[in-house]
Amino acid sequence: MGTQVTVMAPSPRFEEASRAVEGLFAAWEANLSRFDPRSELSRLNRSGGLPFPASPLLFRVLETSISAARATGGVFDPTLARNLTLLGYDRTFEEVRPDAPALPDGLTPGGGWRQIRMDPERRTITLPLGVQLDFGGIAKGMAVDEAARLLKDAGIFPAMVNAGGDLAVVPSPVRPITWPVTVESAPGLIVPLRAGALATSSVLKRRWRRGGEELHHLLDPSTGHCASTVLDTVTVAAANCTQAEVAAKVALILGRRSGRSFLLAKRLAGLLASQDGIEAVGAFPFPSRGGEP
Repeated sequence: MGTQVTVMAPSPRFEEASRAVEGLFAAWEANLSRFDPRSELSRLNRSGGLPFPASPLLFRVLETSISAARATGGVFDPTLARNLTLLGYDRTFEEVRPDAPALPDGLTPGGGWRQIRMDPERRTITLPLGVQLDFGGIAKGMAVDEAARLLKDAGIFPAMVNAGGDLAVVPSPVRPITWPVTVESAPGLIVPLRAGALATSSVLKRRWRRGGEELHHLLDPSTGHCASTVLDTVTVAAANCTQAEVAAKVALILGRRSGRSFLLAKRLAGLLASQDGIEAVGAFPFPSRGGEP
C-alpha cells in the first residue's frame, strides 16, 4: 500500500500482534493492488463487461467503496483508475517517472461506480466497459480497522495500528489510556487520542510532472483531473479509520469552505491545513501545543 505499517501492543504479546497485522496487510495488498497484474483487483479491471467471481474481501471493499461514493455525492469515486494511469500514476509511486511527456487526451469525469453491477448471491461483480477500480483512499483505512478488530478479538489491548498516519487504537476496557499522536501538518501539536481513529490526506507528497505540469494523486471526479484545492492536508478524527480516511480525502478535494461544510454535515472533526494556516473543524481534539487540554 506504499506505506510503512506500525503496530504497538503490550510487550508480552507484541510478536503475536505484529505477525497477525503483517499477515493481514500482506493479504490485502496481494488481493487489492492495481499495480500487480496478478492481483484479484487487476484481474477484475481486465474483465470489463463480464461477471467476475469475487472473493469475499474484494466484494466487501467494493461494496464499502460504493457506499462511500453515495454518501459523499460521488466526490469519493473508486472508478478513476484509468485516469490515474493516463496521468502517469500507473505503478507504485517509488517507480513513477518524476517527469514525462505532456498529458494525452482521454481524461473523463468519474461516476462509473453508478453502473457497476454486484450480485450478492453469486458474489459477482460486473464492471462497465472502460471502467477500472482503484481503492486508494479507502482500502488502507479498512485494513487498519480490520487489523484493530483482529487484535481486539484476540484480547490484545491496548494497541494501535498505524499505516502511514492512518491509524486506529484498540482501547483497554480495564485501564483506558491516552495515545499522544503528532500531526504532520501541525508541527508541535500532540493530539490526545483515547479511542477511534485518525486519518490524513495530503497533496504534498505524491507529486510528479508531465509536460511541465505538476500533478498529484487526488482526482476530482467532476473533471477527472487532479483536484484543484487550496488545502495541502486534511486530518479527520472519526469512530473508525475507514470513515476518517474517506472523509479526509473528500474534504481535501472539496477545499476549505466546502470541505468544512462537509465535515460539519457529517458530524466529523477535522484539521484543515494550507499555506494560510491551520483550522480546526468540529470537536477536533485540538489541545494546546505540546500537551493535553
